Amino acid sequence: MYDPVLIGSAGAILLEIGKPGRAGEADALLTTLTAAGVPIAGRMEAPATADGGDVFWLDERTVLVGRGYRTNNAGIAEIRRLLPFADVIAFDLPHMRGRGEVLHLMSLVSPLGDDLVVAFMPLLPVRLVELFEQRGVEMVSVPADEFESMGANVLALAPRVGLGLARNTETRRRLESAGVTMQVYEGTELSKGNGGPTCLTRPLLRD
Repeated sequence: MYDPVLIGSAGAILLEIGKPGRAGEADALLTTLTAAGVPIAGRMEAPATADGGDVFWLDERTVLVGRGYRTNNAGIAEIRRLLPFADVIAFDLPHMRGRGEVLHLMSLVSPLGDDLVVAFMPLLPVRLVELFEQRGVEMVSVPADEFESMGANVLALAPRVGLGLARNTETRRRLESAGVTMQVYEGTELSKGNGGPTCLTRPLLRD
């Protein structure tokens, strides 16, 4: 649900997902978005590609984008065009296991407030770490043995209120020590593949 759409202040931007087998997912959400009263603010067209999992709002004027195998330079340019008021900052993602793996920016980091993120530090781009440091954003580190189990994939329900997978017990402990109220779910069926709570949802409003 997260990948086909980016939500901005003017409404939904329909994205062009980078994986060919997922083409058309944005169109499939049109009826649901319209029924929810969400205006369509723009649409991305090939050859531009961008997955929602590579894009998130750090604050009301800053959008962070991961440049990888699913989000290309043309897609980043389109995001900048469709969000002219925002400061869109792009970072290269690691190759890791290559094109066949789903490695999004939000596989590495999730925002839990304007001043806090949870992140797998070893794979974060250096410039992104420096940006967080410059802006006073606290980084809660995901332990190495919880990276593959989606430890960095935590859904912000409100500032410093998160939803994560119950199996990532150390990540949860670290977040709660940082003042985050955590809710968890088992995910034995919903999240038994490479996905966490963020992947399954698309928040429609930033309050």
